[in-house]
Amino acid sequence: MPYSLVVDELGNFRDGKNRVVVLRGINLDGSSKLPAKPPLTTYTPVDETNPNDPFWDGDNVSFIGRPLDLEEAPEHLERIRSWGYNTIRYLYSWEAIEHSGPGIYDDDFIDYSIKVLKLLKSYGFYIILDPHQDVWGRYSGGSGAPLWTYYLVGMDPKTFTVTNAAFVQNLFPKEEGGPENFPKMFWATNYYRFVCQVMFTLFFAGRHFAPNAIVNGKNIQDYLQDSLLDAMIYFYKQIEEKAGELYEIDEVNGGGGILGSETLNEPNPGLAGFKDIGVVPKTQNLKLGTTPTAFQSMLLASGHAVTVENYEFGSLGPKRVGTKSVDPKGVSVWCTDNKYDLKYGWERSSTWKLGECIWAQHGVWDPQSLKLLKPEYFAFDHQGKEIDDDQFVNIYFVEYWTSFYRAHRQHLPPQLYLMCQPPVLALPPNLKGTDLIDNRVVYAPHFYDGITLMLKRWSRVWNVDTLGYIRGKYSSPIFAIKLGESNIRKCLQEQFSEIKAEGREYMGSIASFMTETGIPFDMDNRKAYSDGDYSSQIAALDTTSSAVEASNFNVAFWGYTTLNKHERGDFWNGEDFSFWSSDSNGPKPESKKVALNDEHDSDSSVLTRVRTEVSNQASVETLGPRKKRSTSGVRAVAAILRPFPLSIVGTIHSYSFDLQKSTFRLTINAERAPQKETPTEIYVPEYHFSAEDMAVEVTSGRWVYDLDTQVLSWWHAETDKQTIQIQSSEDIASSSGCSCCIM
Repeated sequence: MPYSLVVDELGNFRDGKNRVVVLRGINLDGSSKLPAKPPLTTYTPVDETNPNDPFWDGDNVSFIGRPLDLEEAPEHLERIRSWGYNTIRYLYSWEAIEHSGPGIYDDDFIDYSIKVLKLLKSYGFYIILDPHQDVWGRYSGGSGAPLWTYYLVGMDPKTFTVTNAAFVQNLFPKEEGGPENFPKMFWATNYYRFVCQVMFTLFFAGRHFAPNAIVNGKNIQDYLQDSLLDAMIYFYKQIEEKAGELYEIDEVNGGGGILGSETLNEPNPGLAGFKDIGVVPKTQNLKLGTTPTAFQSMLLASGHAVTVENYEFGSLGPKRVGTKSVDPKGVSVWCTDNKYDLKYGWERSSTWKLGECIWAQHGVWDPQSLKLLKPEYFAFDHQGKEIDDDQFVNIYFVEYWTSFYRAHRQHLPPQLYLMCQPPVLALPPNLKGTDLIDNRVVYAPHFYDGITLMLKRWSRVWNVDTLGYIRGKYSSPIFAIKLGESNIRKCLQEQFSEIKAEGREYMGSIASFMTETGIPFDMDNRKAYSDGDYSSQIAALDTTSSAVEASNFNVAFWGYTTLNKHERGDFWNGEDFSFWSSDSNGPKPESKKVALNDEHDSDSSVLTRVRTEVSNQASVETLGPRKKRSTSGVRAVAAILRPFPLSIVGTIHSYSFDLQKSTFRLTINAERAPQKETPTEIYVPEYHFSAEDMAVEVTSGRWVYDLDTQVLSWWHAETDKQTIQIQSSEDIASSSGCSCCIM
C-alpha cells in the first residue's frame, strides 16, 4: 500500500517499517536558474542599448531541458544514487512557469517537468519542490521571478546598471572589466540595492508600506503573492492530474516521490525594519563595491548623482576604501509610459503614478528638494512597534506563510510536507501551538560558512561564529573569532545544532531539513583544477558534513550542476558549487567483489569485531538501473562519499565519520521492529571501505554488506543503546604499526 513518511514526536521521519529515515541529498540543478532557450548564461555580454537583444525578450524563453536533459539524466541520477543520496531538492523558477505574462502558464515546461519527476521517482528519490529565487530574478542579478514583475512595479530593467539599482553580470560595465571581471559573490550585494529593496518590501509588506500601490483592485503585495502562489498551485495540480502517483511514496516498488513543497528560497525582508534609511545599517555584513544607503539608492534610481561609500572584501571582512561618485545623468528606473500596463492588462489606481518613485509617492522623501522626510518610515509595523528580524518573520513572513499553507492544504494532497524557510539565519516563526502548523510541516533553514564563501579559500587558522554573533552572543565580532581547526569544526557543529534547536523551540516537535549548505570548489584561485589537489575543498566540505552529522540534520547539499565546467563553474554569477564537473577526471575504482564470510552473533554490551557476509546479491529495493560506479568528475570525492545511516530500527543517539581515520561510528537507541528481521541500514561507500578491508565492531547482532548497493544491513538487539563502528582494516594496521600490502 502507498504510504508517506511520517514524523514522530521527536521530529524524526519514519518509513513504513517504523524505522527512522535520514534524508540526505542534493540540489538539482544549478542550471534551473537559466533558460534553456535562448541559451543564456550570466557571463554572456548584453547590449543594454539594444532592445532587440534576446536577453530582453523575457516573455519568450523556455526552460524545457532544465534541470536535466532526459537523455543524459540517467548518468547523473545513477551517480547521485551511488553516493547513497535518497533526496533531491528539485529546483524550478517562477519565471519557468509564468514567463509570458500574468496567468499565462507554460504547460510544455510543466509536461517536461513531470517526465523528469517521474524519472526521479523511478530512482527512488524523495523530492522536494523548490520555487527557487536569488535576489528576486534574472534582471536584478539572480534568478526566480519573471521579467514582467519588474514592469508591474513600474521599473525598467534596462536602467538598473547606470543607476546602481542592481548589478547583473551580463551587463557589468565595460569600464570595470565587463562580465569576465564580475567580482566573486558580488551578485549577493543586490539584496542591499534598490531593486531588491523595492521588490521584497512590496512582496512581503506592500499593504503596510505601499498602501497606495493598487493594481487591478489589489494591493501590490497581494498581486505578487497571489501570482506566485497561483503559479505554484497550478504546477502542482497539473502534476496531480497528469501523474498523481508522484505524490505517493510506495515502499514496495522502490519508494520515491514528491515529499514536500518549499515556501520560497531565501526570502528577504527588503527595507522592512530599517531603522534609518539615511545610513547603512550596522547589521549589513555584506559590503562590496558601491554601498549606498537606502535613501541614496532612491535618489540614484530617480536619476540623481550621489557620492557613496565604496568597499572591498578583505581577509577580515568588508573594508572601506573611500567613496565613489555615481551619476546616472538623469536616467531613472521608473517607466514613464503605460505600454507595459496595456500589454499585460494592468489598471493602476489613481494613487499610483507611473514615472515617479514609489517611496516618494508615500512621502518618504521629497523629489523636488531631494530631502529625506521620513528616515524611520520602514522601522515600525502597523501597530507602531519597532520591526526587528523577529518581527519581520512573525508578521510579514507569516502572512505569506499563511497564504502558502492554506493554499496547499486546500488544493493539494494532504500527505504533502510543507517546508517552511524563513530568511537566512533568522529565527524561525513562532508557530508552535497555532493553526498554521501541523505535523506535516518541516523547518527548512539554510547555512553557509560566510568566510569561506566570500574569500573562496579554506582557513584552518580562523573562522567566525556567525550565528552566535547575529544572536547577540558576542559584544564585538572580534570575540566571535575561533582559532584552530578543531575549534572551527566545533564552532560549525554548535551552529548547526543551535539552528536545529531553534526550530524545535519556535515550531515544535516537527522535522528539520537543511535544504541548502555547501562550499565553493573554485578555492585558491582554482588551483585544484590544474594540480588536482583538492585538500582545501575536502577539509571545508568535511567540516560542514561533520556539522550535519553532529546535529543529526536531514540535508540537501548545494549542489549539482550538469553544465559545470572549470572555466565557467556553474555558469551563473561566477559560482562554482557543483559536486560534479565534466572537467574533473578523478580515479575510477572498480567494485571489489571479494566475500568475507563469517557471521557473528553477539549480545555483549561492548564492541566486538566481526567479519560477516558480503553479498553480491542485489537488494530487494534496488532503485533504478545501475551502471558500474565511477568517481570520474566527482570533486573532493573523499568528503562527498561518506557513510551515513539510511534507516534505523530505533532513534539516532549520535553518528560521525572521521575522514582522517576512515572510521564511522553510529550509536542508536534501539527499538523493537514491528516486522521481524527488519535491519538498520547504513550507506558504506566502497571508496573508503573496500569489502576485503572492512572491519566492523558491534555491541550486538550480525551484519551483511551488499556490494551492489553499498548498504550494510545490521540486525541488532532491540533494547538499550547499540553501537556499530566501521573502519578500514588498512587504517587499523597503519595505526598499529603493521605494514600490509593489498594486491
